[in-house]
Amino acid sequence: MLLPFSRLAKCKACKVDLHVCRMCSYFDTTVSNSCREPIAEKVSDKKRANFCGYFQPAENKNTKSSEPVSSSKTSLEALFGLEKGTGNLSTNDADTAQQQLENLFGLDDKKSK
Repeated sequence: MLLPFSRLAKCKACKVDLHVCRMCSYFDTTVSNSCREPIAEKVSDKKRANFCGYFQPAENKNTKSSEPVSSSKTSLEALFGLEKGTGNLSTNDADTAQQQLENLFGLDDKKSK
């Protein structure tokens, strides 16, 4: 696609708008109005085509990485004692958790009576 592209430009593959804040090099959720261009007008819908004259396509916005997702899942699995990649408690951890729950609510006493 030739640059600069029009406000109504769409992706050939998925037909999504391209002239959107989220695809701009100035887009930054950590600053006011999510835009590092200080005099740009506020755009309320960052995922729809807009008329911003400061729009500069970001080179890395179209690549999606699963690395942050997988590292987050790994961290959560470790935190909650889950088997890696399954989202299930390991057998030992499940038994331990069940025993702790029974101890907490006095359920183990009822079993032995």
